[in-house]
Amino acid sequence: MEFLESKANTKSTYIYFFIAGIVLIAFNLRPAITSLGPLVGMIQEDVGLAHWSAGLLMSLPLLVFAFMSPLVPKIANRLTNELTLIIGLTSLLIGIAIRSIPMTFFLFTGTLLAGLGIAIGNVLLPAVVKDKFPEKFGLMTSVYSTSMGLVASLASGISVPLAVNANLGWQGAQIVWTIPVVVAILVWIFLRKYNLKDSRALQPKKAEAPKGMWRSPLAWQIAIFMGFQSFLFYVTISWLPEILHSHGMSLETAGWLLSFTQLVGLPASFFIPVLAGRAQSQVKLAFMLGMCAIVGYSGLLLGSSYPMLIVSIALIGFALGGAFPLALSYIGLRARNANQAAELSGMTQSTGYILAAVGPLFIGYLYDMAHSWTIPILTLIGVSVVVIVFGMLSGRNRYV
Repeated sequence: MEFLESKANTKSTYIYFFIAGIVLIAFNLRPAITSLGPLVGMIQEDVGLAHWSAGLLMSLPLLVFAFMSPLVPKIANRLTNELTLIIGLTSLLIGIAIRSIPMTFFLFTGTLLAGLGIAIGNVLLPAVVKDKFPEKFGLMTSVYSTSMGLVASLASGISVPLAVNANLGWQGAQIVWTIPVVVAILVWIFLRKYNLKDSRALQPKKAEAPKGMWRSPLAWQIAIFMGFQSFLFYVTISWLPEILHSHGMSLETAGWLLSFTQLVGLPASFFIPVLAGRAQSQVKLAFMLGMCAIVGYSGLLLGSSYPMLIVSIALIGFALGGAFPLALSYIGLRARNANQAAELSGMTQSTGYILAAVGPLFIGYLYDMAHSWTIPILTLIGVSVVVIVFGMLSGRNRYV
């Protein structure tokens, strides 16, 4: 009897550590990217990057996501999920460190390695949650997507103060984000050691192989939704500070408003997956989020007063804060099991991030050509319409 109680307590402790491990992975999936937006002006001045080069720097992780995402389930199949996640975190740690060297080569190489690490976490988290918490998928998606958004917003807000007020420079402001990576690595080493005998990689069945997933119209609809909502997110974190700066705000204020944009989205990050998990159809949720994006970006285009900009930023934040966890929810809700969720996650994130990678680079190019933010913002409004259409198509109650 005592043995059974001890075993139950050990299992309970493992579950708590596993939840902590999931949250820590989520903590590290955005700061390496969102911390760059407010600092891009300093980096351009220090290293000598044009707007299109800075856009490429922001797009590079997304290109890595696109390349790596379909490979991650295969890697996890051979190495186990825990070991694959540890490798991803290690790549992220090395990438952040290398990127802090003020040379173009190291800047891009470090960003590449960081992107590899983030890609692994991006793909495996929905599959791991589907596997460990199949009955609580919506709630757990809420927990880790909210954690992701919280730290992403913090990274945006404190980047300039760390660089300027704390005299760390943009390099030191980047190094700070190695701390949560190290903590996450230690936790997942413990989880791997504890679960080594029972760890099972995701073994796709023949009927659920990637080939079949790539032929699914619903999988493509989710991928396009994932891609274009990511397009909006990464363009926003890359260029919103510069857009606000063009309205006369200081870069520090613009950085904090970018942080505010993401903080506003935190309630949506938590409640949207819960609501999505309880509803048979998510069509109305997708429509509401898309309309918030359209109105928000229209406000950036039409409004010049401070209050209107704040309202616009709040609407954009709510839309972006809810759209990404909704896309993650689709991965779990439209898959029948964890194996299928891994393949759907890899497929949708691969094709989706190809679309997302175009965003910062394309918008930077449009600005360089027009010397105005009008055409880039009109482009974002058009993309928001696409997000509504494919979000509603993906929200229908069916399986891939």
